Order: sequence, then structure tokens, then C-alpha cells
Amino acid sequence: MATGRNSRRTSPADDADDLANDEQFDMDGAPHPATASPELARKYTNRSVERVIKMLNLLQESVQGLSLANISTSIDMAKPTAFRYLWTLESAEYVERDADGFYRLGLGFVGLQSRGLQVLHERSRPWLEKLRDETGESANLGVLQGNSIVYVETVASRRAVRMESAPGSRDPIHCTALGKAITSELPDSRVRELLEHTELEQRTSNTIASVQGFLDELGKVRDRGYGTDDKENDVDGRSVAVPIRGTHIPAALSISAPASRLTIKEMKTIAGALTDVANRLAAPSQ
Repeated sequence: MATGRNSRRTSPADDADDLANDEQFDMDGAPHPATASPELARKYTNRSVERVIKMLNLLQESVQGLSLANISTSIDMAKPTAFRYLWTLESAEYVERDADGFYRLGLGFVGLQSRGLQVLHERSRPWLEKLRDETGESANLGVLQGNSIVYVETVASRRAVRMESAPGSRDPIHCTALGKAITSELPDSRVRELLEHTELEQRTSNTIASVQGFLDELGKVRDRGYGTDDKENDVDGRSVAVPIRGTHIPAALSISAPASRLTIKEMKTIAGALTDVANRLAAPSQ
């Protein structure tokens, strides 16, 4: 039921109305959206796009996720229509639905959250430098983009022999600590989908090169709270990573080092330091 005088239930027929009105206004004479009168705004606004924006904004404000009923009621849209919009967004990975039927922003939305990612990027730099100085090793901020890990920010070790990744470079999820840390926060069904579009390259003899093997590894990551790369991406390298929780961005922090300097035992201590920084980055900036 409509909630106000100007509220209306939407239907697929509204899309046809938008198309029918396309020839009824002057594109060159269109007013700026910020200064348009309500009457002109209604004339130039594409209602389908407007509904998608409302839906994405609603999901962006939710941490726990929303049901179809929550969404359709909040934006006053019939359930079948809302489902079609959500299904389309889900197919493009801008929305994801968990096993309980709750919708959240999907991995494809990371690119749209450029401001949120920019803030995380800016806030992370001094903390990465602190981690580098405390451990003596390279510190990294990575995000999941598609089925790869993208290094957003890196602070290289000052040592002559070091493990270093360039900002903007990519690595697979299946053989990196960052990939394990981030995907440990996703449901197994979603991880399977990602791996279906990933070449599980056997980079070293330690690389996990099967879907089930990787899912088994994620169980261990979830239990201990951090992911490791034990000479799986590079025969001479090790890394440890923790997810940054409490944001809509699938991101993680890691420390990378030559295997001769970073022992398996030391990884647990470093994971504690990474977790402390991840919690600070997840908290609202003061």
C-alpha cells in the first residue's frame, strides 16, 4: 500500500512509460538535476534507474542484509517487480543473496563504491607503514575484484631482499593469503562460483589446486581468523592476512616476506597485529 500522496506501486509497465516519454523533451535544454523544479525532475527522471538507486542505497545502509519483503515494502514496490530488479542485479554481481534469502551488496558493487574504497585506501597508508616498521616486512591492502585480488596499497619492506607487489597488480584468490582471508567471509556457494571462473594454476608444489581443497582450507581460516600463503604463490614466499570486517568492501590486510624470514609460528603473532589494524580501519573515522 502506498505510504504517501506521491507514492505509487511500480510495475513493469512503468518502464514502457519511460520509453514513451523519451521523445517528449529537449535533451539540450535539460536543467541541471540539482536545480530542476519538481515538475521538471519528474519529466527527466528515468524511474527504472531511480528505483535501482533506491534499492542499492537501501542495501548499502544494511549490514545484516534485507529480505525481499523488507526491500519491497521500504521502496513501495510490488514483490514480483522487486524480485526482477534484484535478480537482474544479482546476475551482474551487484547484489548477492545468501542461503536464508537475505540480499546484500555484491562484489561487483566494489567498483561503484569508489568513495568508500578511497577512504579505506587513505586511512590504511599510515597503518600499513606502522605494520611494515613493526615487522620489517612488506604490508598490503587488497580487495576482491571479480575473481582476483587487486593490491590497492602496498608498503614495501626496507630490506634488500623482500616480497613486494605493485599497487594495481593482481593475484589469484586460491594461492594467496589475501584471497583466503577475503573469501573466508563469503558463503561456500559464492566461493564455488568464483572458483568456477578461476584457473586453479598449480604455481608451486604447495598450491591448492582443487575447489574442495580450497573450501577445506577456508574452514581452517575461519577457525583461526586469518589466512596464510605457505609458499603457494611463490616458492620462496610466505604471507599472512586477515579480513577487514564491518564494511561493504571485500578487503583484507597482509604481511608478505621471504619464507626464510617468516616462519609458520610467527604468522600467528603477526595475524594478531593485522587484526588490531583491521578493526581500527573498520571503525568509523573519528
